[in-house]
Amino acid sequence: MERREEDMQPYLSVIIPAYTEEKRIGKTLEAVYTYLAGQPFTWEMLVVLDGPTDKTPQIVADFAQDKTNIRWIDRQQNRGKGYTVRQGMLAARGKIRLFTDADNSTDMSHFDRMKPLFDAGAHVVIASRDAKDAPLARQAVPQPFYKRFLGNAGNLFIQLMVVPGIWDTRCGFKAFSGEAAQKVFAAARMDGWSFDDEALALARRFGYKIEVVGADWTDAEGTHVSKLDYFKNIAEAVRIRWYLLTGVYKRPAKAIDLSQVTIHHT
Repeated sequence: MERREEDMQPYLSVIIPAYTEEKRIGKTLEAVYTYLAGQPFTWEMLVVLDGPTDKTPQIVADFAQDKTNIRWIDRQQNRGKGYTVRQGMLAARGKIRLFTDADNSTDMSHFDRMKPLFDAGAHVVIASRDAKDAPLARQAVPQPFYKRFLGNAGNLFIQLMVVPGIWDTRCGFKAFSGEAAQKVFAAARMDGWSFDDEALALARRFGYKIEVVGADWTDAEGTHVSKLDYFKNIAEAVRIRWYLLTGVYKRPAKAIDLSQVTIHHT
């Protein structure tokens, strides 16, 4: 029996978490779709809606209406970016699963730098905005000073506690092999902004090979990150460290019940 195209495992899944993104999501969807449509490999787009209160769901549905290989999860409850990415990573089907921010700060063409590393055996490839991680890293439109200061100070602490040796753990453009995505995100617990740190710490704990590519990154207006979040991240880094030391990650995490999730298809 011939397999239907929608039942086949795509090479790449692109997961886009979205909250209240009505002003930015349309351009991002167009940019990601245009890149993917020009690739020789099979792919899918999976948008995960984190209980938005604006027109984001309608924009996603309208965009997908006349296109193929697009799915979206229309979750009504706001659970946080970490939960949303985790849900998308576990619901995705790709051999490689990449999440990217809804503001398109890191263009999809960066995957051109990632793919050879996966072909060479990497399990996780992340983009970094810090030249100390990768020489091609560049912030085309830099963040405001307070963000850079708080981010740098926070990252030094995060390195000490959780992910030593990686200067930029928070760039929203990370890809995992299907195997690594299933194991890492099934064990993860952080629902908020610290999910990046936790995912990288778990990838190392499980022995997965992590590579870094430089990001040509543009700060986009309309961020949902507040000054208070930087201080929350410090507390969450301590929490992740405690979980690592006390064996919490060896115990089953509360599973995301994907059977109760409505996934829309085009």
